[in-house]
Formats: sequence, structure tokens, C-alpha cells
Amino acid sequence: MDDSLRQRLAIPTARLEELNALLLAPDVRVIDDFLAVVARYGTPEAINRKAAEARQLPKLLARVKAIRPEYLADLEWLQEQRDAGAFISAADYRRKVLGPAADSMTFRDDFAVTLEISAAQYFPWLMTAARRALAEGMLMPGRWIRVRKMKEQEADGDLPAFIAAMEIIGASWVETLDTRGTDGSNVHLGGPDTITGYFGGIGQPNTHALRWLDEFLYYYTTYGVRQVLNINPGTVLLGYLLHRLGVDIEFKISVFMGNDNPYAALWTLIGAKLFAREDGTSPLIGFNWSNSVNNETIELTAQVRRLLGFEDVIRFEHHITETWKHIVRQPYNRRDELLELAARVPNISAKHEGGDPEVEQTRGHPSDVLDYFRAKDEIIASGDWDALEQNFMDKFESLNRTAWALTERGLSFVAAWHLHR
Repeated sequence: MDDSLRQRLAIPTARLEELNALLLAPDVRVIDDFLAVVARYGTPEAINRKAAEARQLPKLLARVKAIRPEYLADLEWLQEQRDAGAFISAADYRRKVLGPAADSMTFRDDFAVTLEISAAQYFPWLMTAARRALAEGMLMPGRWIRVRKMKEQEADGDLPAFIAAMEIIGASWVETLDTRGTDGSNVHLGGPDTITGYFGGIGQPNTHALRWLDEFLYYYTTYGVRQVLNINPGTVLLGYLLHRLGVDIEFKISVFMGNDNPYAALWTLIGAKLFAREDGTSPLIGFNWSNSVNNETIELTAQVRRLLGFEDVIRFEHHITETWKHIVRQPYNRRDELLELAARVPNISAKHEGGDPEVEQTRGHPSDVLDYFRAKDEIIASGDWDALEQNFMDKFESLNRTAWALTERGLSFVAAWHLHR
């Protein structure tokens, strides 16, 4: 290959100086407005301090007691079982799958796949999963994605209870903020019923980007919510800028961003590198691929991720299953592809957003992405609560099937680390 042609791609350092001049210039409205939102919450150091205090377990439990005291018994039970080592350990799980041979096998922990479930809408469902995991020697996910309305779950006490559970079991979790363009602000969308027609991005038009920033800072400082879903190039940039200021935001890019080829991914990762801190960290810690990508795309981008120094920073998150309705053509199950990929690409997660297809098609109410946008009161009034909980447990079962398949291949997984030592 002609190396002289490649050299033409080099970006002059003067371009970086021009970019810095823009960012530092006075009276640039887009920067001034961004800084004004941040200033309402204090300095970056004060913001991080408030968030750390808000996320302390005693403070979370006090919030639960004040709003939803009946959840305290569940959380106490969860702590007791954790402290007693009652959940199956990783070693015992491997013996369960492989028998005595597991003791002499070497598992590739440096290529461990994070077990991820979505959407974990309600705290009671988490408890249903925990009790089944304990009774049947199953694994609790190491990563939980939530798409429930923030104000609704704040009002009914689900939010602090769920965060407390994450602290107890040892898992990462992601919240989806309410400023996500499905409230009528986006003229392209009639509502959630049309959301899946626009995979270029749901949209956060006009002032929504700054409102998203404001909403993040509220939940970060009030509840310690650190990781949020990001669906729009504007809010991705705001996340980069906020982290650059010193606020410890983390976000994952949604499947709705539509990163479906290596060049889309390259553009996203270039932005992450451009605004990374001096220690190499980036707020982009989860990169959710479009459902249409193949293993080659992920492997090609893994090379870029490694060369940019992000292999341990940015997790590739890949849908193994999807909701049965309103998002992909079914049947959809990428488990076999994951088993090939997991032996070659580190720091990936297996996201389970639906049950296995052969299970889903037997349900009277199969999983539906539009259910994420329904109000809790309406779900209960309609009589659909039990069906939606079953949908969640089908995802939980699917996740455990993936863990079993990984183990059969001698591959590692990341489950809730305080439970499955």
C-alpha cells in the first residue's frame, strides 16, 4: 500500500489550536450556555462530592425508608444473603456446568464477558430474579440497563431502592433520562409508537441537550446516578465536555445512535480521544452497537479501540437477544456469534433485551420495546404487570443460558461481583 497516500490523512496540529481557540473564546453561546448549567450545581469538585455522598448506602436506605419502607426488608434480605455467601460462586457455577473438569481448566478472565440485562424497570423484578438465582444456582447480571421514567421512579421510591440494590450486589447500572425526545418535542416522532422508525437517532432537539445535562446533574448530585444512556451526538459531546471539566459522568451510547459500521465507530472514538482526560479516561464507558453489525465490524473497531488506548475503558455492548416486538426482525439470537467473538475481543458485554425466540413466541404477551414507555399505574390497571415481569424473567433466563454457553467453551463472565465471588 502506498504509504505516501496514507500520510495525507494526518491532521495538522494547527487544527487543534483552532479548536481550542473556539472552546476558550469568550461569548460563544454554545459553550457559555453549557457552563451556565454546570455552574448552577457548583464546582466540578463539589458536584462529585455531592454525588459520592448521595450514593452512600445508609443515605439511600434512609430515602427508601421515607418513601417506600416496605422495600427495606428486601434490601436487608439481599445484604444478609450476600454476607452469608449464599449465592453460587463463580467456581461452583463452573463445576455445575462442567463437573470436576472445571477445577483443572484455565478460564480467560482477561476476556470475561459482562452479563447485561435490559430493561430492568422495577425493583420488585430485581428481587424476583435474586430469589430465583439463589434457589436455582443462577447468576445475577453484572450490568443492568433501565429505561423507566425518572420522575415516576423517583416519586414511588423505586430509584433509591434500585441504586441501593446495585451497591449491595456489586453491579453497574445505567439510567435513561426523561429528556430523550419522546415527549412530543421532536416533530419527527408521534411518540414511542413511532420511535423505531428513526434509527438515525431518537432526537433531542433544540434546548433538549442542555435540559439533558441539567437532568443528569440533578440525579447525579441527588442520588449518585453516574451512568446514563446517551442517544444523540449533541449530548454525547456534552458528556465529553462535562467529563473534561472534571465531573465524573459516565455514559453508554444507545443502540439508537446507529453505530453500524467501523467508520461510524471510528468517528465516535475519535471524539472520545479528543476530549479524554490526561489519565486516558473517557466518560464513554459503554458502546452499544446497532443490531445490524457483524463480528467483523466489532473486531475491526476493537483494533482502533486498542490503538487509542481505550481497550480497558470502553466496553463494547452487543445485543444477544432483543424484545420480540417493535425493534428487530425475529427470530433474533446472536449467542453463537458472541461465543466466537468472546475468544478474541476483550471487554465486551452480552446484552439481553428479550427472551430466547423459542420462548418469546409462546408468550401471550411477548416482550415489547414500547412497554418501556408505559406508566406503571397504567400497566397495573391493564392487568399486564405479571406478563411484563415474566418478560423480564425470560431475559434473565436468556442471560443465564449465555453464561452457561460461555462456561462450556471455557470462557469467563462478569456477574454481580459481590454475590458470585
